[in-house]
Amino acid sequence: MVLVAVGGALGAVARYTVSFLFGRVWPAFPWGTLVVNVVGSFLLGLLMGATASGRFLLDPAWRSFLGIGILGAFTTFSTLSYETVEAVRGGSPMHALGMVLANLVLGLLFCWIGLFLGER
Repeated sequence: MVLVAVGGALGAVARYTVSFLFGRVWPAFPWGTLVVNVVGSFLLGLLMGATASGRFLLDPAWRSFLGIGILGAFTTFSTLSYETVEAVRGGSPMHALGMVLANLVLGLLFCWIGLFLGER
């Protein structure tokens, strides 16, 4: 449990850093949220594929540290939900739709790619 908590702290700091940096460069669209969700989906797929296939042996505690702790805190569905609602409330429903579709489609795609690569 301590490993998951430490991983969560590390993942949260990484997410904040990515969102902050992307927000400074491209403030009109929440690119940071998209990036953490896509990268996190890919990395979780890679981790799960590599460990489930037996290609990469990892103690369950360390798998939880990486998957639940770091990647769980790194990705963020609640932030996506909030940013989507705010875009709709701000009169930008197409912007909101683009955010949801980009996160969902790219997140699923990169999770699949990660699983595929992890199992090889």
